[in-house]
Amino acid sequence: MASLKAQIRDFWNANPCGSKFTTEEVGSAEFFRRIEEHRYSTEWHIPEVVGFQRWRGKQVLEVGCGLGTDGVNFARAGADYTGVDLTPRAVELTAKRFELEGLAGRVLLADAEALPFADESFDLTYSHGVLHHTPDTAKAIDELYRVLRPGGLAMVMLYHRNSYNYYGNIMCLRKLGAQLLRFTWGPSLVHAVTGESLEALNKLRSDLLADPKKFFSEEQFLNQNTDGAGNPLAKVYTKAEARKLFARFREVTTEVHFLNKRWLPLIGRFLPRSAEAVLASRWGWHLWIIARK
Repeated sequence: MASLKAQIRDFWNANPCGSKFTTEEVGSAEFFRRIEEHRYSTEWHIPEVVGFQRWRGKQVLEVGCGLGTDGVNFARAGADYTGVDLTPRAVELTAKRFELEGLAGRVLLADAEALPFADESFDLTYSHGVLHHTPDTAKAIDELYRVLRPGGLAMVMLYHRNSYNYYGNIMCLRKLGAQLLRFTWGPSLVHAVTGESLEALNKLRSDLLADPKKFFSEEQFLNQNTDGAGNPLAKVYTKAEARKLFARFREVTTEVHFLNKRWLPLIGRFLPRSAEAVLASRWGWHLWIIARK
């Protein structure tokens, strides 16, 4: 477990979430601006679901602050924000972002499975796309419950098993495409078609040739095809499985968002937001759990 968590920390420390979507100098004001622009243009539902303004004056904890995009929006709206992350790079970049914007907030290095806060410290515990990457997701959710005040809200996004991205993209299209990596020209072709990093594709080819059975196993293929080659751990959940994880909470609702149009062949780029929202509500990749203590 300790070794796996070290691998997770090292991977995300080297690949801060979202940094691949811009070529601007890492840590610059323009870097952060582009990251935010990309996040809310592709995942436009986030501000709608979270409602940053409603947390003004409230104690907010974000577990897995990443590059601080949602964090600064909580702070801009007047929340008393605390962000934690397993990786020093994320803490460093988020702190720099707050400094650049002149915003108040605390950013700490911490493990989601052992939060360094007293019981009942926060009005909102928030975690977007993080807890499916920690070995003991149930323990992390118990920690969110512990530090949440009675009546407080937990908002968590986990990857959705019953989604187009899981069955259609990852387990079908990507598995078919991965067969091309057996050939020396495969990475270059896949790179030309998808825009995926050539370095990452060569890494995947190396893994495939070393152990094809392991490479195409459900667990390993999921790890390597969610957030980049070398990702040590990724998990997916059905709504029922998610509800079980949040069984301690007195009210639990689920929502599904984000169709990941980038991997929807031919029609993805032309799909209007209205149609995307309808399809995403059933087949989306992001399973939100909103639970009241």
